[in-house]
Amino acid sequence: MKKFLHPLMLVPLTAVATAGIVMLPSADAQQTPAAAPAPELVTGLPDFTRLVDRVEPGVVRIEAKIAPQRSTQMSDDPMAEIFRRFGMPMPPGMQGPRGQMPQAPRGLSMGTGFLISGDGYVLTNHHVVDNADEVTVKLADSRELKAKVIGSDAQSDVALLKVEGNNLPALRLGNSSGVQAGQWVVAIGSPYGLDRSVTAGIVSAIGRNTGGGQQYVPFIQTDVAINRGNSGGPLLNTRGEVVGINSQIFSVSGGYQGISFAIPIDTAMNAVEQLKKTGQVRRGMLGVNMNPNIDADLARSLGLPDNRGALVTNVQIGSGAAKAGIQPGDVIRSFNGLAVSDVGDVAPMVGALPPGAKVKLGVWRDGRERDIDVVLGEAETERASAFNRGGDDRSDAPQAQPSSGLLGLRIAELDPDDRRQLKLGASEGVGVTGVASMAAREAGIMPGDVILAVGRTPVGSAKALDSALADVKPGQTVMLRLSGRGGPRFVTIKAGG
Repeated sequence: MKKFLHPLMLVPLTAVATAGIVMLPSADAQQTPAAAPAPELVTGLPDFTRLVDRVEPGVVRIEAKIAPQRSTQMSDDPMAEIFRRFGMPMPPGMQGPRGQMPQAPRGLSMGTGFLISGDGYVLTNHHVVDNADEVTVKLADSRELKAKVIGSDAQSDVALLKVEGNNLPALRLGNSSGVQAGQWVVAIGSPYGLDRSVTAGIVSAIGRNTGGGQQYVPFIQTDVAINRGNSGGPLLNTRGEVVGINSQIFSVSGGYQGISFAIPIDTAMNAVEQLKKTGQVRRGMLGVNMNPNIDADLARSLGLPDNRGALVTNVQIGSGAAKAGIQPGDVIRSFNGLAVSDVGDVAPMVGALPPGAKVKLGVWRDGRERDIDVVLGEAETERASAFNRGGDDRSDAPQAQPSSGLLGLRIAELDPDDRRQLKLGASEGVGVTGVASMAAREAGIMPGDVILAVGRTPVGSAKALDSALADVKPGQTVMLRLSGRGGPRFVTIKAGG
């Protein structure tokens, strides 16, 4: 099970026994969403009895036996080494014993799944079967079938299973691109082991980005009651077609609190087709990091007419974006002609395209918008895994020195080892070791951050930082490009604050 996010948590729905889902009978085992629409099953005031009667007979419960896991890796956070070398106390999230971790007990993950073809392909969540060494699918007629994991993709939270069988009941797949806020939807699953539980509600929003490792998924947000055990179950429209896969809830307690998230079926089936062919999902990669948002101060500093767009904070060396000339400080305002409202719009559009695809970006730079063609690279198939970043303890940590008092920061030079750990260029960045001013704290600058640039002026030393700030007067707003635990980002700070 994934970790809770605190204080407001996105909670995956695996847990106690889970009912699976069944589908509308289909003569075509490989039916696609392009099929003619099914007749409306719900009219007038909501009454979902006919819909449930037709889709429930193929309910599937997933039981996955989880193999013991052992981790022998150290912290995967490159900032940990910087804190150690600068002699600063580790934040709580970086603390912990070095070396081997104890084995996790063997366990049982239970969730929901649903058949997408009569010959036994089953769709569920990645987190339901992640690390499983044995998966069982339980049908409504009490049959228990051993399932093979054809492929599983962490970044979309989609897993494709296969059981042996013919003429199995399969749900009809809809088209999630037509889903709209306000429409009725139905979920079927096994929350807390209560098989074939039916809940209904409306779509409350579309295209939601929940962050974390699923930036490629434009989630469907609903108010359908979803709880642990619903993971991998279908979200259905009023024609009984699957439009999403229930995946997460937004909660402070771990239980349902009115906000649920489903993976659009179009996104899921994109992954399914690749999992069938190769067992993994390949996605395009732009090769940039982007700011979480563009506030009013950043918009003014960039000369933007409004706050719309995705602000580039870092361009990865050798990426498609780098080769096309994308620069830190650029604002992506459109993608292949589609408007980009914020950073959450970009990743799903990139991830839906294969490596090698050519895209046209509308980019704001130096007070005007221009079109830039970019050939996408290939994204990693999994979230970055932990690796040994250990190093010999050293006594030659650079001594902190004050920067210009304008920013209220203490800084330290970075040496080649620091830059390798942080994947920086040979003369890129200066480390923050202390934050003295209220303005810097309010801007979110923390010890361990690295200042990469003042505005568009790169800095690689304390001297270069002071030089870039030479013409800044107290009270003026300064834009800094940083790298740190939150990733590359831009912030604004009032000098002398």
